[in-house]
Amino acid sequence: MTGHIRKRGERSWAIIIDLPRGPDGKRRRKWHTVKGNKKDAQRKRNELLHQLETGAYVEPARMSVKDYLTKWLGSIESKVGAKTLERYQQLADHHIIPCLGTIPLSRLQPLAIQEFYEDRLRNGRRKGAGGLSPQTVLHIHRVLRAALAQAVRWQLLVRNPCDAVEPPRVERKEMQTLDEARTAWLFAAAQGTRFYVPIVLEATLGIRRGEVFGLKWADLHLEVAMATICRSLQQTRAGLTEKMPKNGRGRPVSLPQFTVEVLRDHSKAQSELKALFGKDYQEKDLVCSLPDGRPWPPDDFSSAFGRFRKKCGLTIRYHDLRHTHATQLLGQGVNPKVVSERLGHSSVQITLDRYSHVMPNIQEEAAQKIDTALRREIEKQRNKVS
Repeated sequence: MTGHIRKRGERSWAIIIDLPRGPDGKRRRKWHTVKGNKKDAQRKRNELLHQLETGAYVEPARMSVKDYLTKWLGSIESKVGAKTLERYQQLADHHIIPCLGTIPLSRLQPLAIQEFYEDRLRNGRRKGAGGLSPQTVLHIHRVLRAALAQAVRWQLLVRNPCDAVEPPRVERKEMQTLDEARTAWLFAAAQGTRFYVPIVLEATLGIRRGEVFGLKWADLHLEVAMATICRSLQQTRAGLTEKMPKNGRGRPVSLPQFTVEVLRDHSKAQSELKALFGKDYQEKDLVCSLPDGRPWPPDDFSSAFGRFRKKCGLTIRYHDLRHTHATQLLGQGVNPKVVSERLGHSSVQITLDRYSHVMPNIQEEAAQKIDTALRREIEKQRNKVS
């Protein structure tokens, strides 16, 4: 196996790989173009030769969309969460590969992708007639676009065909949230049930579902009313696993005194359960666990919460309590940067975009406050003059 390098431009190199001879005995070569310096070209040549030796090399012209997606999903396995990878795999297996998988990667055109999206909107449901929602097709677009963007970086494609495609527009649904009175009513309805502590944590901290069920007593500092959100419990087909929070790092969150009192009472109740189960209790140090100490699968909780909310006559999802927390804080004039930090958003802009419906009230309150302050000072100046 040999490979040669030729200079093509100021920062462009051609790598010529000698492939095994064909059935007719003729010499076969494949050209690859690399942008960068000579060392970049040498590294790429060595990588291609290694792929040839190990049998992992696929000629770009012959690589199908299916072959490429398989390689891409394998390459991101250690870079994304297990739940995210599982979702990507499902979208690829159920939709992208059945419709586009046989097309050579180098021949995938924007028109084929556009027609694929339109077909999914009409006929995409796997069970029964009908199409997928625009939101699901948008998810498919994002996965395919990310995959093909990597193909460009790997120099398998010159440009990303998804960039020339118009994905479906998704109308943002109005968030369902509770005001303070309705939140207090929910607390009263849940008190004495296994839903009480998870509901209080979600509504008073605004952390994610996985973070609620990954929270451990060691993460809590009740004497100073602080919690460190440093892990998330996720549920996949392979089981339950812990991972870092979505932003990739832990974050401190202040606890309302009400939440501190609820947690102290919960700690006592949990100690009683430990004594009741004895040696059968599985100590995992989890704040929200099953009665015997085992982790509470988040999906199982959501299913049970769905039945609880219907019994109470509520339409909100558990995740809506996170929106409730953010909306209540912003409505009370808390700095959006502080709200963003509590929620664990990667930037305050995400918070501002997501909760823009609360902003007009904040702007009005800000205008009223500056108006009041200025008028007070203006009146003082007038009194001095007179």
